[in-house]
Amino acid sequence: MSALTHIAVLDDEVDITRLLAGYLQGHGFRVTQLHSGAALMDTLRDDLPALVLLDLGLPGEDGFTIARQLREHWHCGLVIVTGRGDAVDKVVGLEVGADDYVTKPFDLRELLARIKAVLRRVAPPAPAATGAMPATDRSRLRFAGWLLDVGARRLSNASGQDVVLTSGEFDLLCTFAQHPGRVLSRDFLLESTRGREAAPFDRTIDVQVGRLRRKLEPDAVEPQIIKSVRGAGYILVPAVDVE
Repeated sequence: MSALTHIAVLDDEVDITRLLAGYLQGHGFRVTQLHSGAALMDTLRDDLPALVLLDLGLPGEDGFTIARQLREHWHCGLVIVTGRGDAVDKVVGLEVGADDYVTKPFDLRELLARIKAVLRRVAPPAPAATGAMPATDRSRLRFAGWLLDVGARRLSNASGQDVVLTSGEFDLLCTFAQHPGRVLSRDFLLESTRGREAAPFDRTIDVQVGRLRRKLEPDAVEPQIIKSVRGAGYILVPAVDVE
C-alpha cells in the first residue's frame, strides 16, 4: 500500500477523526480530517481520496445523501463508519453504494483490514514489469449481450453504452462471470469479493445481487441472468465467452 494513499475521514466528532488520522497515518496513509459534507465535496474536487470513511450521523445533514452523491460522481472506496447499527441502516448503506459498513465502537485493527480490502478492490490493476498482465486482468467476458472488461473495470450493454457499477458490484459480477453455470454460495461470494466470512444474518451479497439484477436484467423480478438457487446461493445462467 502506497504511503501516499489518501483517505478522507468525515465525522462530526473531532476526537474520532483525530484518532483515525493518527492510527492510519501510523500505517502509511495520508489522511484528511473533515467535519461536514461541504468540506468533503471540496476535498473530492481538489484532492480525490482513494477512500472515504463516512459517518452517517452528521448534524443537519443526511449521511445517505452524501454517500449517494459520492458514489454517483466520484470513483473511490466508501466505508460507512457509524454508530447506527440498525439492520435497515446497513442495508440502505449498501444499497446506496458503500463498499463496507462498520459500526461504532470498532476495533482499529479490524477497520484497517477492511480499509485495505476495499482499497485492493477499487485500485486499478498494475501492469507487471514486463508490461504483461495476468490473463484474467486482460479478459473481456461476453454473456447475454453484456461485455465485462476486467482490465478496464467496465460493463457495457449490447449498444456499447457503459453501465456504472460500484466496486463491490463489479467484483461480484466478475466472480459470477468466472464461474458460469455453477451454484455459488453466499459464503463463497463474500469471501471472494470481500475477503471475509459471512456474519449471522449478513445480507451483503443479497443486497448486491439485487442491485446487479436491476442493472442487468430486463425484468429484475423474474431474473434470467443471475438466478437464485433455494438454500444454496446464486448461479450465472448464460454461457460466458472469453476474448
